[in-house]
Amino acid sequence: MSQAVLPRVTERPAPAEDLRTPLRPRIVGSGTAVPETSYTQEEVLDRFGISDPRVRSVFRNSAIERRNLVLPPLGADGKPVFESQGELLAKHRRRGVELGAQAVLRCLENANAGLADIDYLCCVTSTGFLTPGFSAHLIRELGLAQHTARLDVVGMGCNAGLNGMSATAGWAATHPGSLALTVCVEVCSAAYVFDGTMRSSVVNSLFGDGAAAAALTTGDHGTRTGPEVLKTESRIIPDAIDAMRYDWDEDHGRFSFFLDRDIPYVVGANAEHVVGRLLAGTGLRRSDIAHWVVHSGGKKVVDAVQINLGLTRHDVRHTTGVLRDHGNLSSGSFLFSYQRLVAEGVVRPGDHAVLMTMGPGSTIETALLRYR
Repeated sequence: MSQAVLPRVTERPAPAEDLRTPLRPRIVGSGTAVPETSYTQEEVLDRFGISDPRVRSVFRNSAIERRNLVLPPLGADGKPVFESQGELLAKHRRRGVELGAQAVLRCLENANAGLADIDYLCCVTSTGFLTPGFSAHLIRELGLAQHTARLDVVGMGCNAGLNGMSATAGWAATHPGSLALTVCVEVCSAAYVFDGTMRSSVVNSLFGDGAAAAALTTGDHGTRTGPEVLKTESRIIPDAIDAMRYDWDEDHGRFSFFLDRDIPYVVGANAEHVVGRLLAGTGLRRSDIAHWVVHSGGKKVVDAVQINLGLTRHDVRHTTGVLRDHGNLSSGSFLFSYQRLVAEGVVRPGDHAVLMTMGPGSTIETALLRYR
């Protein structure tokens, strides 16, 4: 039987936006956490005894200097102990809860809030599967109220931090005065396959472990300040649905990541379109954006975004800095960059910022912020 060919959906123009609405969610705090163990690229190569010059070249040309990783201990033979899929899932749960809790506590301190203030918790991850998810585990770990509303976003990949923040902002908008948190928890070392192939080597050279949290609220902020979330915009490229994926590897009996070499070109070719829709109807142009917070997806991905959007090296300084110091932290990467922007102290009232994340789908997510 022949398969029916469905017509393409014609895209509608982006609607005009009224940016004068007084009650909008604000990001009033952020926090991050990484494992205590850190490795240079050379240390990872040596630890796993990788001598293939092609693989070593991938690691050395990644624009990454160090990454925080939870690697397996060394056995009696001096080689890393093999971790079964069950052991990897256990690591994902155990270290994920630890890192997530640390990020939440630092976020609350930054937001001048306490655990009792949390009313909503959205947890994001793609490096393992739990039922119940991290939201339930963090509620128990931190002793949060049993009436805490929660959501788990699982399997959306590196772009999912902004998906989670969008849901969190939506909840905060309908619950003025309440505090809502997005928590991105990624233990990427619980999803590694070390086999010396180029497929796994690209992944192994890139990702790091870490968690990040952002607190949002609407209405009376008291002493809490931060940028408003004005608008979000998404773009999915279904023709590139297999370019980034995390699926079962039959040869190794475990799940593993796959990244297509054409990802930078896919992302770059679509970045201008999604930013155009994000700014459509706002009266803003790209040149009006004072701050760019882009996901640290990898050197070539960042370069592609920079070129296609006409950004300077200064515009993506926090993105490249996070990539250098931590690698690709998946869904939480953009919050690591956002926190560096906050710490820099350069934002001014009236400034606009664009947040951008990229991941499986293939997908680009964006958000427009305004400082007041």
